Amino acid sequence: MTHSYHPLGIRKFFRSGDLTLSYLDFEGDSHKILLLLHGHMGNAREFAKLAHKFADWRVIALDQRGHGWSEHPPEKDYSRASYIADIFTFIDQELGGTPVTILGHSLGGVNAYQFAARYPELVDAVIVEDIGVELNHDISYVVNLPERSASLQHLREALADAGFRAIDYFSESAFEDEKGWGFRFDITGMAISTQGINGNHWGDWLASTCPILLVHGQKSWALQLDEAERMVSQRPLTKLAVFKQCGHGVHSDDVNGFYQAVNVFLEGLNGHRSVK
Repeated sequence: MTHSYHPLGIRKFFRSGDLTLSYLDFEGDSHKILLLLHGHMGNAREFAKLAHKFADWRVIALDQRGHGWSEHPPEKDYSRASYIADIFTFIDQELGGTPVTILGHSLGGVNAYQFAARYPELVDAVIVEDIGVELNHDISYVVNLPERSASLQHLREALADAGFRAIDYFSESAFEDEKGWGFRFDITGMAISTQGINGNHWGDWLASTCPILLVHGQKSWALQLDEAERMVSQRPLTKLAVFKQCGHGVHSDDVNGFYQAVNVFLEGLNGHRSVK
């Protein structure tokens, strides 16, 4: 059964192992599925502006473990295997094993290309937003964020005091309860997750055979242009889109330009496998 497009997304839940995970289903009358994966400290809602632009796709954004409305793993399990297993469980249980196109930002980008390497039959194409294959990142300073603040303004000030520059990005994950204002992401788990993503992932990058679009913001701290160019030159069926005026979050810095680049890539997939 198909549904009309829902601009706000329908909040849904599923079980992956011992965790209850959440996602936003923007629905849409299409058999083509675009699965969106956010980065560290992000959530599904950050893709709301982008999602409605893909009117001829069924767009779904996942709250990955420890983020958004999804549960935090009690044992701080942010392993590569668990992130990949969550994606497999989602596609298997919620989509009946239907192959998808995955768009992943940062953490989500690594999860996307690693998932494609392990489950090629479930992936038609991948869009990787501003993350590389030689990772050595440190966000241990995130533990300096407060569990709660007295107001949203105090929470934003805490971000600035901790050295965060993309205040609006992190404010997307803010919420209020009886204790005050806090973040939906697992504060202590983020540094653990980042350590888990570090390493050399060339093997995963080169293992898949589906088309990939690599999007790079030239003002990014997370990926350098020379690495992006090597990633594209060494892998067949791989294209590069560079945004000179954007930082790490191209999809938020230039949502229209990002959509146009991704849409051109997707339209070029018509003759490849089941993306038709």
